Parts: sequence; structure tokens; C-alpha cells
Amino acid sequence: MNLPPLPPTGGEIPGRSIVDVVAAQHRELLGLTERLSESPENRDVASVLVATLSRHLAAEEQYLYPAVRTAVPGGEEIADRELAEDQAILERLRDLERTGDGRDDLAEAVRRHVAADAEELLPLLEQMVPSEDLVRLGNRFETAEEAAPTRPHPGTPSTPPWNKVVDPLVGVADKIRDVISSRATYVRDL
Repeated sequence: MNLPPLPPTGGEIPGRSIVDVVAAQHRELLGLTERLSESPENRDVASVLVATLSRHLAAEEQYLYPAVRTAVPGGEEIADRELAEDQAILERLRDLERTGDGRDDLAEAVRRHVAADAEELLPLLEQMVPSEDLVRLGNRFETAEEAAPTRPHPGTPSTPPWNKVVDPLVGVADKIRDVISSRATYVRDL
């Protein structure tokens, strides 16, 4: 993996592997879709799901898919397929946010996304990329996620370098809107 070097830490690089980070977030997303199915009228759960999934997809587009393109044989096709599915999820998220419709379709799309990553993408990445690089990617992924938009923006760039420039800017605007509207955006807010 061709990543810029990090400063020496005097040992093992601290942090979690991108595989572990993504798997934990997938569990959280599945839990949120379940909660929304149980309480479809709960606007806070819907807001947290929209924000969490928007941040997650932005971080995947910035770091996970480029790593797959670089390190995995056939990675171009896998990443392109995942980007197309992410685009469809962002459009469903936008519909959920605007009208409150499409919960079942969104839940099914999230389950497909999680399954595709768990069954194919993450195991391939784990096989092909050294563990030190996976931890570095995990650190970058978590940082990107915190700066990412909290609302769906299907029209913004989905590939580097432009998504790494645009997403944090859009994320600032989203976070300002969230504060002004007192919108819940994290599971801890529920």
C-alpha cells in the first residue's frame, strides 16, 4: 500500500485496523436499521441513521475503496460496484430524510452493503494488505469519518482527490445545520 509515512512511534502503530473499524460500524448500522424498523415514527433514530451512514459511506469512499483498487486483484471492478451501491444508498437516505419514506428499502440496502463488505471486500483486503497498513488506513478512516458530511449528498464527488476536499467542507456546513436544528447525529444522542 502506498501511504505517506507516519511519524515514528517507537513500536507498533496505535489504532484499529480498517477491517475492525468498518466491521464495528457495520454492526452499529445494522442495529440502527433494526431500531428504525421497530420505531418508524422515531425521528431521532432516523436522523442518527442518516448521519451515521452518511459519514460511514464518505469515509469508505475516501480510504476503503481506493485501498481495494490498489491492493486487491480485480479491485477496480469491486470498488466501482460498491460506489454504485453507495450512490443508491445515498439517494435512499435523501428520500428518508426528506419524506420519511423508504425505510424498508434502506434497511435492505444496508444489509446488502454490510454483507458484501464482510463476505468479499474486507477479507480480500485483509489478505492483500500488511497489518501495519490496515491500522494506518483505520486511523485515516476514523479521522475522515469525523470530518464527513452528516447528511446525504449524492451529487458530491465520490472518488479521490475531490471527495477528500469536498466532504470536509460539506461536513462543516452539515454540522452547523445540525447544531442549529438540535439534530441527533450519534447513537449516544439517542
